[in-house]
Amino acid sequence: MSHHTVRDLLDKVASGELDIEEAAHRVESHYFSDLGFANVDHHRAKRQGFPEVIFGQSKTVEQIVKIAEAIDERGQTVLATRLSKEALDALSKRFPSGDRNDMARTFVARMPEPDAENTNGLVLVVSAGTSDMPVAEEALVTLKAMGNRCELLSDVGVAGIHRLLARMDLLKSASCIVVVAGMEGALPSVVGGLVDVPVIACPTSVGYGASLGGLAALMGMLNSCASGVTVVNIDNGFGAAYAAGLINRIGKRKNHCVSHI
Repeated sequence: MSHHTVRDLLDKVASGELDIEEAAHRVESHYFSDLGFANVDHHRAKRQGFPEVIFGQSKTVEQIVKIAEAIDERGQTVLATRLSKEALDALSKRFPSGDRNDMARTFVARMPEPDAENTNGLVLVVSAGTSDMPVAEEALVTLKAMGNRCELLSDVGVAGIHRLLARMDLLKSASCIVVVAGMEGALPSVVGGLVDVPVIACPTSVGYGASLGGLAALMGMLNSCASGVTVVNIDNGFGAAYAAGLINRIGKRKNHCVSHI
């Protein structure tokens, strides 16, 4: 809550225009909305640079839509992930101008344009195989929703390393790289050995039985011999992209004086 807003609220209480209970309600609702089943965190964009994100898995369609409406009412970007087809259909109906991605199982309302003023450059999402695309797409949608300029380089896994090496110009142009891979999870180590920017590795659950649902790729990435490689959880394209988005803002931050109560 800004200093100006606080002063205006106190002036209204002092003049009798607002009673104390109503003023307290306005302060509380500035930070979160109590929907009964969820407390929607409206202050997260101020604290962390991006509004609360809706994790759709295990939520009902009605809950997802109501949370999205509460975020949208504040004029903030709505990003929902891990959505069922029913939830995607409901959000598409409620927000007809939104961006729906069935492969990524994501929905975005109020998708922003790339924010060149507050980001450093290109964030690249690199996918090892076509089977990894749902996770790579989740990462790409998240990066776009956060205002990053981003591109996807797909199907360049180590089984045909020449496909990756042919795109060295694109790799070298990125300010941060998210690498999505299943199977043995070797691609992040290769990319990490070729570039001088942070590499965020995201293992996927793609692979045969001994891949153990992505555990083999996760362990391979955690044991990477390439410096500068960090790892997120299995199939967590959102988490990888969110971290990359924050990295892409470093150096562009401006000093703002914000008063909190």
